[in-house]
Amino acid sequence: MQLSFKENGKASRVELCSNLVEGGTTPSSGMIAAILERIKIPVMVMIRPRGGDFCYSDDEFKVMCLDIQHAKLLGAHGVVFGILKPDGNVDIDRVSKLVDFAKPLKVTFHRAFDMTNDPFKALEDIISIGGIQRILTSMKTFTSGHDSNVLEGLDTIIKLVKQANDRIVIMAGGGIRESNIERILSAIELKEIHVSASTTIPSVMEYKISTIHMGRAYYNSEYMINVVSEERLKEMISAYDRESSK
Repeated sequence: MQLSFKENGKASRVELCSNLVEGGTTPSSGMIAAILERIKIPVMVMIRPRGGDFCYSDDEFKVMCLDIQHAKLLGAHGVVFGILKPDGNVDIDRVSKLVDFAKPLKVTFHRAFDMTNDPFKALEDIISIGGIQRILTSMKTFTSGHDSNVLEGLDTIIKLVKQANDRIVIMAGGGIRESNIERILSAIELKEIHVSASTTIPSVMEYKISTIHMGRAYYNSEYMINVVSEERLKEMISAYDRESSK
């Protein structure tokens, strides 16, 4: 679960996804329903059938359509997705179909944007589709390649915000934390930012087998669970408020 801030410095939206080890995939219908029962702010549901790249087969595209349908039926505020062609361009045809299928839900084009061959062309392609309210990105300059840390991507994000010219929201995310949020906000005026505010807590398991891993030995122990840190979230909201009031 990841959170977005707006100009009032409050968590204004939740991006709901599973499997953060692979960058986030579509959550189950049960998870969506449970979250919608618990929280009052809008919930944006990740529509991503698997980890890896963003070029999907016909079967995977069908799954995405069905997942959007389920999110709509459950009452989600919006959906988050992105599809690319093999050459690194935005798949305008397929993205357009998903946008139409998602109506009247809100739509965010996710960090598939960071994997495009030209972010400035991709920006125009996404705007041309219509019906997409924001782009989530964490990039550095295209000539230097892509990076997962928003601090190293500030120059490109500044250029993207200028090019967007309020036609679409550029939402910075990826690596935003308490130690850098004020520096980011002082460098660029962002209407929205995206954070995970995550931490880990130990499992309640008493009997543990440290040599067995459920497919993620490279990541961390099965006996540590990722959660949203209320303390970290409050610290970042306070930092956002301080910078916004200057």
